[in-house]
Amino acid sequence: MKILATLYILFISISFSFLKQETSLEESIQRGQEIYADFCITCHLEKGEGIPSTFPPLAKSDYLLNNRTVSIKVIKYGQQEEITVNGQTYNNMMPALGLEDEEIADVMNYILNSWENTSNKMVTPEEVSSAIE
Repeated sequence: MKILATLYILFISISFSFLKQETSLEESIQRGQEIYADFCITCHLEKGEGIPSTFPPLAKSDYLLNNRTVSIKVIKYGQQEEITVNGQTYNNMMPALGLEDEEIADVMNYILNSWENTSNKMVTPEEVSSAIE
């Protein structure tokens, strides 16, 4: 009986932890959507499609999905070098946005889970902090 009770408690604990992370991700995505609307939509547009030859797409972006840490740094510090996204070269400047680590995590979670992008791992403020050190 003790084993059954222990397994039940373990199951409930794991389930709660998973549900809490899902809720946290959903909340982060909602906050990130607001940040995106305030800071990113002008260049990358409403659906993350970007502007050909000027501003790279975030939707279905191979660069974003394959360069997570670099993408975090770009949001934090901006970028002034040439990059290739989905086979297209972009050489325009992106200014630093002045966002806090939590805001960067939120907007990354929004972008990584929108417009046919999917990420199995939530971006956290701790990941942002360690990426920009």
